[in-house]
Amino acid sequence: MADIHSILQSNWGYTAFRPMQESIIQSVLNGRDTLAIMPTGGGKSICFQVPALASKGICLVITPLIALMKDQVQNLKEKGILALSIHSGMPFAQVKKTLDNALYGNYKFLYVSPERLETDFFKDYLPALPINLIAVDEAHCISQWGYDFRPAYLTIAAIREEKPGVPVLALTASATKTVQEDICDKLLFKEKQIFQQSYERPNLSYSVFNTDVKMNKLLQVIQKVPGSGIVYCRSRKRTKTIAELLQLHHISADYYHAGLSHDDRNEKQENWLKNKTRIMVCTNAFGMGIDKPDVRTVVHADIPDCIESYYQEAGRAGRDGQKSYAVLLYTNQDIEDLQKQPDIRFPSFEDIKHVYQCLVNYLQLPAGSGRDIFFDFDMEAFTTLFKLNVLSATYAIKALEQESIIEYNEQLFIPSTVVFCCGKETLQQAEKDYPALTPCIKYLLRSYGGIFDIAVPVSEKQIAKGLKKDSSEIKNILLQLQSRGLIQYQPRKDAPQIRFRSNRVITDNLTINTANYQKRKAVLMQQTDAIIGYAKDIQRCHAQIIANYFNDHSAKPCGICDNCIQKKKARLSNDAFSLLQADITSALMQGPLSINELMRRLRITDAQTIWKVIEHLLAENYIEMSEAGYGGKVSIKKKGQDRNPARF
Repeated sequence: MADIHSILQSNWGYTAFRPMQESIIQSVLNGRDTLAIMPTGGGKSICFQVPALASKGICLVITPLIALMKDQVQNLKEKGILALSIHSGMPFAQVKKTLDNALYGNYKFLYVSPERLETDFFKDYLPALPINLIAVDEAHCISQWGYDFRPAYLTIAAIREEKPGVPVLALTASATKTVQEDICDKLLFKEKQIFQQSYERPNLSYSVFNTDVKMNKLLQVIQKVPGSGIVYCRSRKRTKTIAELLQLHHISADYYHAGLSHDDRNEKQENWLKNKTRIMVCTNAFGMGIDKPDVRTVVHADIPDCIESYYQEAGRAGRDGQKSYAVLLYTNQDIEDLQKQPDIRFPSFEDIKHVYQCLVNYLQLPAGSGRDIFFDFDMEAFTTLFKLNVLSATYAIKALEQESIIEYNEQLFIPSTVVFCCGKETLQQAEKDYPALTPCIKYLLRSYGGIFDIAVPVSEKQIAKGLKKDSSEIKNILLQLQSRGLIQYQPRKDAPQIRFRSNRVITDNLTINTANYQKRKAVLMQQTDAIIGYAKDIQRCHAQIIANYFNDHSAKPCGICDNCIQKKKARLSNDAFSLLQADITSALMQGPLSINELMRRLRITDAQTIWKVIEHLLAENYIEMSEAGYGGKVSIKKKGQDRNPARF
């Protein structure tokens, strides 16, 4: 077995592991089933990549995030590590080729979406795959009591039965005690080996504002804190509206949601990652699997559904360890609307049956058919045609998904595919008969290996660039080649997709697990109460509330959230606090001073009083200390840095 420290240094360039990483890796290498709860950006991937590289065989990585899957596979390839991926929407031939490579090649990682685990084809290959570790990313998705339950995760248990000697590493950024126990239970842990990092983020300042005019407060926050930011909204329409309002105030902003095309989402994301766009206004469709370390601000313009999602989304700020801000804005109406959510999000069984009947009518799907077929699905057209309330229909479909009846994917991208379906002699004759099509034929043959044997993914945009034509011309040429019987061309799918996980049943025979359905509703009510309690609490440390929610009772008050700072200020009158703050900064303008020197100069004898103001100014990055303690030199931050406390 290779040395894990050598693997870390040679592949990632690090000389030491982050806290807890090495313990998790050793647990896995000792063959123990392990649950690792680590904050977003805490280095979860190294916890399975290093032990997989240290062992013979291939690591099976299960993740629902296709974007993350592609990024990690690409990053591993750039390091010279062979990795593969299989996700929803891949053509059968491409899946077969990938599994053959995993079986016979020298590959170390196979990334798989949970839906792929259910297919008979994958199950046929599973016994022969030399799996050394099963890594389950976003492991909270396996729990019905989590905030993002995905039934496909429940099939992971079947892999354990097929590979009983292979350890499992489950990874998540957040999980309550109940969810932790459920993860271990559903993944058939032999023993509970749980590692939980502290939920404390010492560089992240949490603030909550009850404001009737959110836009004014949002502008104030964004103008006060320089650098990259994210603004989360509940609706797609609001993302565009707010982005346009920010642009009117000369702030570089764009919007993002799942209803945009694949190309638009990619372009917007790239512009933000490269800092061409400063602020991304988005729904929760944005951010999963995106690792941008220098995000300075995450603002929730609408109150989120639960603390789990808030912690994960807010945690995208400050991954580089620099001072950053997580801001939540809400109105009293937001609270009232949130309290109504459990009844809206859990429609009656009769409503679910009605939406199911409308759905099969919309798709023109006969009873006894439809299993594993992808259907294009336009929610707006569907609800308009059948005169359904959009929210009611959405949550009825969500209920059908959680009952493992259907799978609904708003961001499924299936690339275009081409396979030649004629002999070489026919193709040579076609080149003579249709000279205008010849350049495209030659480009396809030259650029895509195996295109005579299997349907291979192709890019119309790339072909157009190579032939110096428009993408629309290339699509037309490919359609002509198909009409002449030379190729089979499947244009890409970029619309939301619905897949029936079993054949359609007669609506009167539709059933759901009512007890579990009601229990999930009760869990949502608890989550709603928790996030409302967090928002309305003006006494306790906001960072500590979050940590306690996740059963981390060792967390101390952070000292830098809005409530902590207000508590410090409250011990002095506002006027006295402001005067002392002005006196301290004026004295430090002349150069660094120790606390004792500062007290003598200002003729202050009460050390606690001056420390309250000093701690506030330190928390706001307004001043800095050369070292801790009374002997430390205190100075104004260096010229060129932000010298205004970022209170909003």
